Amino acid sequence: MFDDLLEANRRYRTEFHDPGASGKAARGLAVLTCIDSRIDPLAMLGLRAGDAKILRNAGARVTDDALRSLVLATNLLAVTRVCVVQHTDCAVVGADEETLRARVAAARGVEPVGWRFLAMADRSAALRDDLARLRACDLLPPDLDVRGFVFDVHSGELVPFDE
Repeated sequence: MFDDLLEANRRYRTEFHDPGASGKAARGLAVLTCIDSRIDPLAMLGLRAGDAKILRNAGARVTDDALRSLVLATNLLAVTRVCVVQHTDCAVVGADEETLRARVAAARGVEPVGWRFLAMADRSAALRDDLARLRACDLLPPDLDVRGFVFDVHSGELVPFDE
């Protein structure tokens, strides 16, 4: 089932050269974005491998796990700025928790009891809350530069989020 990936990696290895870079974010950036396959975070922001720490989850939400990674990235891996990039045409925007639970239950035949999918009835409100959560975290540096954006998956435009 994964032979295609292993074959692609064999080809990749023939041209791979270890750049000797450290594990730190060369441009001091962390990007939290969605798992949507239409988003290529490095290309979207003009970055290269090693420039930034890239975190992804459904909806680009500041979850406990995303926050854990950002605490480590800012304190150990040279991250000084964080951008949260949500996007247009997102599957969790405009839905509510019950709708997402029902869709998962219908797909799997199992009720997702105890699961929270972090549906966003209002993307702007969710992004505003997530940015506030980052700014309020006492394990993140007080001078951390935090900014929100919305990526248009149809035009490629990255729009700054006005709080």
